[in-house]
Amino acid sequence: MALQTWLAFLVACWVISLSPGAGAIASMSSGLQYGFWRGYWNALGLQLGLALQIAIVAAGVGAILAASALAFSLIKWFGVGYLVYLAVKQWRALPSDLATDDAPRPIGRPLSLVLRGFLVNFSNPKAIVFMLAVLPQFIDPHAPLVKQYLVMGVTMITVDLIVMAGYTGLAARVLRLLRTPGQQRLMNRSFAALFVGAAALLATVRRTSA
Repeated sequence: MALQTWLAFLVACWVISLSPGAGAIASMSSGLQYGFWRGYWNALGLQLGLALQIAIVAAGVGAILAASALAFSLIKWFGVGYLVYLAVKQWRALPSDLATDDAPRPIGRPLSLVLRGFLVNFSNPKAIVFMLAVLPQFIDPHAPLVKQYLVMGVTMITVDLIVMAGYTGLAARVLRLLRTPGQQRLMNRSFAALFVGAAALLATVRRTSA
């Protein structure tokens, strides 16, 4: 991949990652609940979902999913249902009294957080269609395709890891300011509303007709 092409792709990656979406909401929610180091497992799951989406596009399966109304709808409504599930779970999350610095905090299981992040990213069919439209624009058809997709995949994942670290860390810092159960309950319900909003937006997504 030519340096100029890669730099253009790098800029696109930053714009895409910084745009608020379900992944950013999930990262902030995890940082708020579990702190940075534990909550960052969610971001690793997001990258697994992103890597699989890139692999699907690179393998050409993305074109099939984009053309199949049934496959698109199944993935989309699974994503909507999962975001609503996260909203309910966030709404019902029990606050804890953090009036003292040594008060216990919730401990999330790493594998559960990784799976949560993976499902949030992978259950968005629009992302596959989007990458199917964007990634080929940076591909040189006369150069080895696998190497180019690997470069783009590593670039996207690296940028997204940095951005999600920022979202997770920002929320983890906010956690220190939420000292009472009432404040935490308000924040939990705010994130629940954000998850519902993300689900509503995903529900409006329509497959682009050929």
